[in-house]
Amino acid sequence: MPIYFYWGEDEFAIAKSVKELRNQILDPNWIDFNYHRYPGDNSEKIIDGLNEVMTPPFGMGGRLVWLENTTISQQCSADLLAELQRTLPVIPETSHLLLTTSKKPDRRLKSSKLLEKYAQVKEFSFIPYWNTEAIKRNVRQTAFQMQVKLTSGAIDLLAKSVGNNTRQLCNELEKLSLFYQEQSTTNKVIDVDAVSALVICNTQNSLQLAAAIRDRETAKALSLVNDLINRNEPPLRIVATLVRQFRTWAILKAMWESGERELKTIANMAEIGNPNRLKYIYQEIQSVSADQLLASLPILLSLEYGLKRGAIAKEILQIKTVELCSLF
Repeated sequence: MPIYFYWGEDEFAIAKSVKELRNQILDPNWIDFNYHRYPGDNSEKIIDGLNEVMTPPFGMGGRLVWLENTTISQQCSADLLAELQRTLPVIPETSHLLLTTSKKPDRRLKSSKLLEKYAQVKEFSFIPYWNTEAIKRNVRQTAFQMQVKLTSGAIDLLAKSVGNNTRQLCNELEKLSLFYQEQSTTNKVIDVDAVSALVICNTQNSLQLAAAIRDRETAKALSLVNDLINRNEPPLRIVATLVRQFRTWAILKAMWESGERELKTIANMAEIGNPNRLKYIYQEIQSVSADQLLASLPILLSLEYGLKRGAIAKEILQIKTVELCSLF
C-alpha cells in the first residue's frame, strides 16, 4: 500500500527519509507535475491532498502527495474520517501518500487505527541519551549508509561527541569523509585521532554537569559550567536540568533504600515513562545515598533563587557547583 506515516521529534531524520522517498518515487523531469505538499492541519487542504493522490501521475515516475505536520492522528472530524475511510483503501499503486507529524499518534482515535491498518508507520524519535549502545548502533549504521569507514574506537568517540543528534552526526560524517578525500587516501579507515581532531563535541551539557557533581569531579564540573556559559546556555535552563536530574535520582534511590522493587511503581513515582530505563539510572547512583541526593535539592533551590534575584550567573553557578560536589 503506497501510504507512509512518519512521526517523531527527530525532524532532521524525518526530512532525510522524505528526501529518500521523493528520490525513489518521482522522476526528476516530472516533479513539478507529480509532487504536491499540503498543510496537514487544515481539513480542507487534507481533503484536497486526498483528492490529488487519486489522480494518476503525469509522464514518468509516480505521484507523491505530502500532508505535512498533520493533526489527523490527534484529532479528526467525522467528515474527514469518512473521507479517509473512502480514500485510503483505493489509492492507486502509482500514487503515494505521505503524512508526517512530530507528535505521537493517539492510538485510541479511529483515524490513527486507520493509518495503522493501511500505512507504513515509522517512528523517528530521538534515541534516549542514556541508551549508549543504541546511539553507537545508530552511528555505525549511519556511517555504513554514508560509506564512511570507522574504527570501533572512532565509533565510540563519535557517539559520545554527538549523542542522539542525528543532524550533527550526518554533518560530522560528511566532514570526516571530505577530509580523507582531500588527503587523497584510499579505503582509509577513520580512527580516534581524526574524530578527536575534527568533530565538535555536542554533549558538554547540563546532564554531564550533573554526573560530574555526583562523582565529585569538581574540576570537571567547573569546566563544564564555563563551557555551558560560553555557549550561551541559559542559566535557568541549566538549573532546571540539574533539578530534574537530582530529583529523579533522589526519588529512585529513596524508594530503593526503602525496599521498593516494583519497577512500574518506581517509574510512576519518578515520572519515568519507560521502566526499562531504571536499570541504567540505578547504575548511575550506586555509589551515592538518598540522603546525599536529597541534600542537593535545597542547594539547587538556592541557586535558582539567586539567579532570579539577579546574581551573576557564572559566579553563582561556580559557587553552588563546588558546594554540591562537596556533598558527595
